[in-house]
Amino acid sequence: MLKIEHIFKTFNAGTVNEKRAISDLCLTLEDGDFATIVGSNGAGKSTLFNAIAGSFYTDSGYIELDGEDITFVPEHVRSRYIGRLFQDPLMGTAPHMTIEENLSVAYLRASEHKKGLFSYVTKKDREAFREQLSLLDMGLEDRMSQPVGLLSGGQRQALTLLMATMVTPKILMLDEHTAALDPSTAKKVLELTKKIVKERNISCLMVTHNMNQALELGNRTLMMNSGNIVFDVRGEERAKMSVNDLLERFAEGAGKEMNNDRILLSTKEGI
Repeated sequence: MLKIEHIFKTFNAGTVNEKRAISDLCLTLEDGDFATIVGSNGAGKSTLFNAIAGSFYTDSGYIELDGEDITFVPEHVRSRYIGRLFQDPLMGTAPHMTIEENLSVAYLRASEHKKGLFSYVTKKDREAFREQLSLLDMGLEDRMSQPVGLLSGGQRQALTLLMATMVTPKILMLDEHTAALDPSTAKKVLELTKKIVKERNISCLMVTHNMNQALELGNRTLMMNSGNIVFDVRGEERAKMSVNDLLERFAEGAGKEMNNDRILLSTKEGI
């Protein structure tokens, strides 16, 4: 379970460039929750992910994960049990290393028995890598000795998803991880995401600009504005909600209308 209590973060405090990025934000994510997050540009979505991942320390408040206070745990330590995918398919993998080497690093880093990054993988481990790659249905199990830099964006994003979940993380954070992919590949990666999250009962936060996805995926929808969560809906209320209803609730909670062009376009075109 993820528990965030009254966190604040201000960048460049005391200067003309001062920016309050997170303001008194609270959030509880139960085990197995899959929450989608939407909001205008600059609402604090990626900043929230950075706070959870430990990219910076919050100014106040605390963050707990499975009962452990991780507020001041370094980012590299949190990465062992927090999975994360970015919008850019090039992030999350080492292009000059082979597929097998990338999988090995991810496995050894997150493995509960802590073999260590400078240990080695066994023949049994390699067989497990091949088996998991075959589930992607992209033929990567026959290309394990090839550098990741030769893969397409969709293949790299699918590989990154596999790397982030091969040892089940305590929480998985997806920051518009299909936005940079072509529609066909995006659909395939999204279906793979849903399958892995459901089968392993992974607690998941997913940022999306697609309002239809925000209501269809997972079991909760969060809306952010000015560094805070202004709306949190789940259950029967969410099941009955339309995209227009969601936009109206955002306006009520934020005191203004949604101004993200990508989100507004997605409501009209269903993309």
